[in-house]
Amino acid sequence: MSQRILSQCRKELAQFQRDRLTLALAFILPLMTLLIFGFAIRLEVQNIALAVRDYDNSPLSRAYIERLFATRQFQPVRMVELSSIHPEAIIDAGKAKAVVLIPPDFSRQIQSNFPVDVQVLVDGTDVNNARIIKNSLQATTQFFLRQTRFQTPANLIVARIRLWFNPGRQESLSIIPGLYAVILWIYPSLLMAIAMVREKEKGTLLQVYASSLTATELLLGKGLAYLLVGISEAIIVMTLGAMIWHLRFATFPIPLLVGTLLFIADAVFFGLLIGVRTSNQNSAVQAVALIGFLTALLLSGFIYPLNNIPFPLSLISTIVPARYYIEITRDAFVRGTGIPGVWFALVMLVVLGFLLFSAARKGLSKMQL
Repeated sequence: MSQRILSQCRKELAQFQRDRLTLALAFILPLMTLLIFGFAIRLEVQNIALAVRDYDNSPLSRAYIERLFATRQFQPVRMVELSSIHPEAIIDAGKAKAVVLIPPDFSRQIQSNFPVDVQVLVDGTDVNNARIIKNSLQATTQFFLRQTRFQTPANLIVARIRLWFNPGRQESLSIIPGLYAVILWIYPSLLMAIAMVREKEKGTLLQVYASSLTATELLLGKGLAYLLVGISEAIIVMTLGAMIWHLRFATFPIPLLVGTLLFIADAVFFGLLIGVRTSNQNSAVQAVALIGFLTALLLSGFIYPLNNIPFPLSLISTIVPARYYIEITRDAFVRGTGIPGVWFALVMLVVLGFLLFSAARKGLSKMQL
């Protein structure tokens, strides 16, 4: 049995080397995806359109405005063309995400050590964005008061915030490990599905049906070949990630190595299932793109927090293998808890891989003579 599996594997690798399209899908497109998404995706909010209406127009109020825009998080909106518009209408029209209204007695109140109210209107359409604007304006105001020595002893509570695991707030530590999951899910499964469907289109699968090769042997042989291809892809993208974004292990890498092997096996089994269930290459590509790519991108916690996924989509996310592999990669490169922190993710990858392979084997067994 093992000899026949190895023979099937060698035959798949020989076909793989001869097909330029397959080689491009295996190595060029994963690298392009890594580079494009790695550089393009940023979760940090910048260039927020901010309008300021200064009714005081004093040196102190102008210094306060300069401090707001010195953070480089806000982009000033030209008030010349908005001077006749009500502040609420500025936000309604989408001209600005926030409007700061400085009262006429701004300087006089501060210099007399009396509190002054600065009204801020924030567009709350995007909750996360609104929270960022609010926190940034509060922090900038406190910094301005300290800088101008107008801060009073009334500020008895001081929030000392420290970011755990990623004190430098490097987005690459969050984006790149998640991107590994998307890449290593899409391309091995896509290659596997195309290879499986190609057997149907050329009619060579009928020869296999007529032979003594069982469905399990056929699937394992073909899957082993593309498991090796997927491992090659993983080595390349992770090496490139370490070279460009300087990702380093935060813990012993054994959980990552085991998790990567299991995750690629899950991707290959998913490709086998798609290949068994579809009749041509176009259908297989669309199925992988629709089912595999969208779930790995949107329901895995890569872009949006899992807690934000509404019901019943939250149930679907529990059977998305990329969700568990992202936990493993982020732990390996950022958190560093090791096996105690990712054991459940490893178990889920084993369970999901078994279910995917069983479904593919069941579908192929029905087609055999």
